[in-house]
Amino acid sequence: MNEIPLEHVHVAPDDGVEDDPAPAVFVLHGRGADEEDLLPVAAELPDDHHVISLRAPDRLQDGYTWYELDLSAGGLESSQPDADDFRRSLDLIVGSVEAAVDAHGLDADRIGLLGFSQGAITSLSLLLEDPDRYAWVVALHGYLAESHADLDPDGIGGKPVFVGAGAGDRVIPQSRTEAAIDHLEALDADVTSGSFPGGHGIGPQELDAVVEFVASRTA
Repeated sequence: MNEIPLEHVHVAPDDGVEDDPAPAVFVLHGRGADEEDLLPVAAELPDDHHVISLRAPDRLQDGYTWYELDLSAGGLESSQPDADDFRRSLDLIVGSVEAAVDAHGLDADRIGLLGFSQGAITSLSLLLEDPDRYAWVVALHGYLAESHADLDPDGIGGKPVFVGAGAGDRVIPQSRTEAAIDHLEALDADVTSGSFPGGHGIGPQELDAVVEFVASRTA
């Protein structure tokens, strides 16, 4: 059995669900959070899924971060991932997905990503690097990193992607999320998007839309 590189929480499908190998969703938290943070969101998804919530590799106060921020273009609203940190985390996530498929008997053709903030930015980059690896992606309150903005990979056409933004988000302005939506649509991804009330968090309306999207893609 391959060891999963990143610390994580694994929640198996509900007892009585007969689907072997089973689908899975890999959950990527935001900056300063941890692998427990998005479990309440994942708990609302279809109960035939494994949930594997990964912990970012670097400590940040009481939580963890996927990368440090490059602020050379200005303030937080113009930040980008530090290139070296970002590359390391992307590789660790891919390695964790591959190891978990073996360790937990997952269906490699039915792997989803669900990320918030830094986790959303990371999820979109993983999708653009290897669209065939993921059946669908949910990216909430994120943007498309400049390092991946010029990628036009085979397999992105028709790929289901949900992108959510907060109308009052002051951490990642809605305009940055909208730019990611425009780019994905230009690549012919199957984009579902929405702007939701509130700031940098997942409210009930957004959660309902995410659950509907995932259920419709995994039925």
